[in-house]
Amino acid sequence: MENQSRREFLKSAAVLTAGLTAGATNAVNANTFTAPSKGSIIGANDKIRMGFIGIGNRGSELLGLFMQQPDCEIAALCDIYEPYLQRDRSKVNQRWIDIYGSKIPKMSEQFPAKPKLFSDFRKLIDDKSIDAVCIATPDHWHAYITIAAIRAGKDVYCEKPLTNTLVEGRKMVQAQASSKQVVAVGMNRRGNIAYQKLATIVHGGKLGKIIRGRSVYAGQLYPNGIGKLKPEDPPKDFNWDMWLGPRAFRPYQFNIAPYMFRWWNDYSSQLGNWGVHHMDAMRWLMGETAPLYISAHGGNYLLDHDATIHDTDVVTFEFASGKIMTYEILESTGGYGLFPYGELEVRGVHGVAFANEGGYRIRPNSPGQFQRWDKPFDEETFDNQTRLLNDASSADSTTGLIRNFLDCVKSRQTPLCPLEEGHRSTSLAHLANIALKVNERLQWDAVNERFVNNEKANALLSYEYRAPWKI
Repeated sequence: MENQSRREFLKSAAVLTAGLTAGATNAVNANTFTAPSKGSIIGANDKIRMGFIGIGNRGSELLGLFMQQPDCEIAALCDIYEPYLQRDRSKVNQRWIDIYGSKIPKMSEQFPAKPKLFSDFRKLIDDKSIDAVCIATPDHWHAYITIAAIRAGKDVYCEKPLTNTLVEGRKMVQAQASSKQVVAVGMNRRGNIAYQKLATIVHGGKLGKIIRGRSVYAGQLYPNGIGKLKPEDPPKDFNWDMWLGPRAFRPYQFNIAPYMFRWWNDYSSQLGNWGVHHMDAMRWLMGETAPLYISAHGGNYLLDHDATIHDTDVVTFEFASGKIMTYEILESTGGYGLFPYGELEVRGVHGVAFANEGGYRIRPNSPGQFQRWDKPFDEETFDNQTRLLNDASSADSTTGLIRNFLDCVKSRQTPLCPLEEGHRSTSLAHLANIALKVNERLQWDAVNERFVNNEKANALLSYEYRAPWKI
């Protein structure tokens, strides 16, 4: 062991136990996925030492799920809000608790050993005892921290959406390509058993030639949205300047951070927040990489609040293959999407599939006006019982992605959602947001990642980072 690095030991241990681990993770590519394995422990020394950067709402959820994996050691925590870092809910700003409720984490974890604490992610990344990091900061930090972690020799699990701009995603892919690091993206449907089964069926041709994908996110913010507030001083134990990071400075506002940044396009969007999950699943099922044309319609039709994103959006993606994909954001019409499974549908010439994380239904098409054929197949329904049981050992969504990531850290295989796939799906959200801003039908060059017909749109592919941040 004296002559072996920790990472080499982890890799060797994984190889030695490959024959003992039932359902070990296989190599995967963009169109072929397998259910993640449950993994196994060889001994105490093969635990993967994880650092967590951003441990607010989503970061705390991920922290809890990683803690359920027996081969994961929680080695370090990092956050710019002191009560989150110290895991002390009693010190959280009471106004935050009153407004955000369950979005403020309980922070009741019991760590076998006290993790190291950092208020600056750069110091955590520099710690050579840490094998991998989980990044769950606001979206505008993902690219910078991921690239820094890759360059420091860390493996990375990055929460969705992968980026805040399209150019950032390609820079992340390039950074990984020149390294040996494993990087996984938290696109939950890739780790979900129902979607994995459905992808195998659709790619196998049961629905026939696919022509259409559709998904809807329906929320309820009516009538007040995120409200209308004025700038104020941030809580004294909340590092607002560090929270802003590469984005332009602006005074703190209560309805931006810690949670409502999803409604400000400098930091995120709902097309990025919810949209990337659904658009990633549709793109995966439809076997597409990137659209040729993008058009979008939307506006603020129902809400009068501080948000800088729309309350209603309808986006259409046209692919060179002739397939069409649409996505809708409906922020104020209630929580019902598509019937009978409320997340998405994919249509082919032989049938249609409806799906969400809880299962899917496949229904055959009827012959129509002038055609005659036998029913191509019987209706099929699958209920994801592992999700209903909330079994941490099951291959269910985030748990499946986390288990797969830890396996890949050991085996050095490609994770269920690698960077290129995460980038391509996140790009759909960026393309949609840009189409909404310029209000034109855009033509996209997916090889050079530039718009063919609109320089105003090209100017929105990136932004100038605030000093001293630079990638």
